[in-house]
Amino acid sequence: MELDRLDIAILNHLQSNGRATASELSEVAALSPSPIHRRQKILEEAGIIQRYVALLDQDRVGLAVNVFVTVKLASHTDEVLRGFESAVATMPEVMEMYEMTGSTDFLLRVVAADVASYEAFLRGKLTHIPGVQSFESQLALKRVIYRTNLPLRVRG
Repeated sequence: MELDRLDIAILNHLQSNGRATASELSEVAALSPSPIHRRQKILEEAGIIQRYVALLDQDRVGLAVNVFVTVKLASHTDEVLRGFESAVATMPEVMEMYEMTGSTDFLLRVVAADVASYEAFLRGKLTHIPGVQSFESQLALKRVIYRTNLPLRVRG
C-alpha cells in the first residue's frame, strides 16, 4: 500500500496520540471525520496500524534496568533457531529481539527491576534454552533517546 500525504498525517498523529478521535484527525489532515475514519480503518486492515497501546514509564512501574544481551547459538539449524525464538517469545522480560548478522545471532533488550532480578532471569530462563552457546550482557546506564514514532515521509 502506497501511503499518501493524508495517510502520513493520520499515522503521525496517531503515533503521538493513539486515542485521537476522528474529529482530531480530521483537523490534522484537513479532511472531514467520515473519510478520515474510513482511511484509518483501511490502514488497520492493511496491517499498517497493528494495534493501539499505552506506553508506560519504565521507572515508575519498577522496571528501571535495561540490559542488552547478545546471544550466540551452537548451531543454525531451523530447529535450533525456531526453538530459541519460541522460548524467548514466552519471556515477558524480553522487550525486543532481533536476529543479527555478524559474530552474534540475536540481540535482546531485557527489562528488570534490578541487577539481581536480571541475574535471576539469566540463570533461571535464558541459560536453560537448548542451543545457546554463549551470551554477553551489557547493562544500560541511562536511556538517552527513546522513540516510538517512526519517521514517516511521503515517498517520491
